[in-house]
Amino acid sequence: MIDAPVTGAWRPGDPPGRRSFVSLFRGGRDRTSGLDLEAGGHLSEVTVAYETWGKLNATASNAVLVLHALSGDSHVSGPVEPGHPSPGWWGPLVGPDAPIDTDRYFVVCPNVLGGCQGTTGPSSWAEDGRPYGSRFPVVTVKDQVAVERALASELGIDRWYAVAGGSMGGMRAMQWAVEFPANIERAVVVAAGVAASAEQIALCWLQNQVIRLDPCFSGGDYYDADHGPSAGLAVARGLGHLSYRSAAELQQRFANSPQDHELPLSGGRYAAESYLEHHGEKMIGRFDANSYLVLSKAMNHYDLGRGYGGARAALSRVRAEVTIAGVSSDRLYPLRLQWELAELLGRTDEVQVIDSIVGHDGFLVEHDAVGKVIRGALGS
Repeated sequence: MIDAPVTGAWRPGDPPGRRSFVSLFRGGRDRTSGLDLEAGGHLSEVTVAYETWGKLNATASNAVLVLHALSGDSHVSGPVEPGHPSPGWWGPLVGPDAPIDTDRYFVVCPNVLGGCQGTTGPSSWAEDGRPYGSRFPVVTVKDQVAVERALASELGIDRWYAVAGGSMGGMRAMQWAVEFPANIERAVVVAAGVAASAEQIALCWLQNQVIRLDPCFSGGDYYDADHGPSAGLAVARGLGHLSYRSAAELQQRFANSPQDHELPLSGGRYAAESYLEHHGEKMIGRFDANSYLVLSKAMNHYDLGRGYGGARAALSRVRAEVTIAGVSSDRLYPLRLQWELAELLGRTDEVQVIDSIVGHDGFLVEHDAVGKVIRGALGS
């Protein structure tokens, strides 16, 4: 078995940190036998890793679901700890007196279906006692939300006070509003749209191809090998990260400067190259390449209108108060996609613009601006 720094996946026996775990779809109270997936696959059971903050009130009316993006996990708030090499990805926004106030709300953040931080994904053990690997089925955002709905039932939550997320988390928040209109009061959707765009699909395909072409990928069944596709995953992350930031920010930070005292003309690196290499190396240590593929595909399959006769018909089901926000410099999920969502929703006449040079990652780093959007949406 290859070691965790190569696979980047959490396994049973690893330090759990704050995580709790629940097994769903195995039968019993409020469960069905297995999970039938939108693309035709089936999972006999699903383990979900999740973290909570605050306390659920007596009427279970103060629960807030926070949903992470592609490379995030359940650790939305808190310090570095076993199993979590980085602080919470939305730490300043979740806590006492924060925009998502844990003295007021019961906050739940699950790791997504197909992920690699405790929830069932390609690196999880299948029924035959071996990792799924290439056998893991295709999952969609709709499937991921179905798992989150089952988790809510397990926690005794019938209706969320709010569901919030950015990027892939924003997709799931919007899917919640469409799939379960009676079970969500508010949705906060940041840096997402109605369906995957051609450019988003193309960029994901390039990243996925880099992983697949790594000689150590072995068709996705590399868990028993000495080496996994770490080089491919690092380059894929670099490609992705480039699309998450803006050209203006990269130019402002790096221009054509060399990295430290290296000499590019003599084989040294430019600062921009070192930056992408750094993010690729970080990804290897905390993420599984197969999960990167599965979640990227789920984002490519995202289409709110599928199965409902189009996006406008799907959005006509929404009963929640929807707050839509986008980042001014986002070139991956540009503001036109948020305006399209608002127009098709037919109940929201404005998009809140987060003014930032950062690009798509503004939903993660512009804490004051994003916090203001969330405070307004939650009525705080």
